[in-house]
Amino acid sequence: MTERSVAPRGRTGTSAYQERLRVLLVEDDEGDAFLVRELLHEAEAPFDLVVATTLREATAMMRGINCILLDLGLPDAEGLDGLRKLLAAAGSAAVCVLTGRSDEHLGMAAVAEGAQDYLVKGQVDGVLLTRALRYAVERKRADENTQRLREIELRQAESARLERGLLPQPLMQTTAVAVHTFYRSGRAMGLLGGDFFDAVQVGDDNLHVIVGDVCGHGVDEAALGVELRVAWRALVLAGVPEEQVLPSLEQVLMSERRAREVFATVASVVLDLPAHRATVRLAGHPPPVLLAGGRAAPVDARPGIVLGVRPKLAPATELELPGDDWSLLMYTDGLIEGHTGAGSTERLDVDGLCGVLDEPAATTVPLAALPAWLVGRADQANGGPLADDVAMLLISRGSGR
Repeated sequence: MTERSVAPRGRTGTSAYQERLRVLLVEDDEGDAFLVRELLHEAEAPFDLVVATTLREATAMMRGINCILLDLGLPDAEGLDGLRKLLAAAGSAAVCVLTGRSDEHLGMAAVAEGAQDYLVKGQVDGVLLTRALRYAVERKRADENTQRLREIELRQAESARLERGLLPQPLMQTTAVAVHTFYRSGRAMGLLGGDFFDAVQVGDDNLHVIVGDVCGHGVDEAALGVELRVAWRALVLAGVPEEQVLPSLEQVLMSERRAREVFATVASVVLDLPAHRATVRLAGHPPPVLLAGGRAAPVDARPGIVLGVRPKLAPATELELPGDDWSLLMYTDGLIEGHTGAGSTERLDVDGLCGVLDEPAATTVPLAALPAWLVGRADQANGGPLADDVAMLLISRGSGR
């Protein structure tokens, strides 16, 4: 291996164009290697040149390399096979190939295989060689940027599809109650968490609603949330007895999760609208908040174990609804896990949420806008956006206050 710094003479300062590049020449012919070195030296190219004589030697020298100049005839690799092996090890380094006059067709084939450019031996001077190497580096960077943008677009499209699965339109015909939904992702780079909700009417009288949260953040959790949401809707529409819905949902979770430690929290409510009653089941989830008579209070529901830890029937709590004027707020814990003020270590929690809902300003907010207003207030208290996903369902009858 030979290394020589090829630096510009009589120049000071740097620019984007004069960025110093590290070039690896893979060439077993000493005469050709000497020629390349002299061409770059005479052109005063701002390159640091290192030389390898075999493909094996070259693959051990990739660290910090910006561009590779590859001879297609090496002792341990011949033609395009050697190029393919080098491309597999090159990482973000650009690759140019050197061919003989009679092998120019190999240069074009090399570009089709993934090389950034090809040069014919004996037909380049220092200026052309310098320009070709620099252009190859810029072309490689542009290709990588395009690929990154494409990957971001694909992740965003994937997130959009998952979001549609997590956040469906309520399946209901009744006008006796209104259902307002809200979702805001705490994702980065377009990734979702596993928060989900749904509302399904069964017959003329019963409305089934659910809010859930799969532990963790990312596409796997979002996909599992979609499966649970779809499974819940299917169970409800199939007429599975209400007390068996969550145990069946737990079976789906335990079958589909990627690891044994993955669990989900759920709050489900079945509303018997004519009887003004609701059945509430909690599986490790914060309780719904009932708004009635100008006050907000958490539903005093019996807590159950999260789904996926120890299969056990979530206990039912019967709730009497106050006539024809109430709202029931269901939410994921992202809403209440923010701090209560700058520098505070206390969380908003359920009591804090009820306190916000009891503020005079809250009573002036239209019901359809109330979930978004709540998130804004939680952000304000937290001193910035909440870190977790937030999903909410607000079911209202009458004025809902």
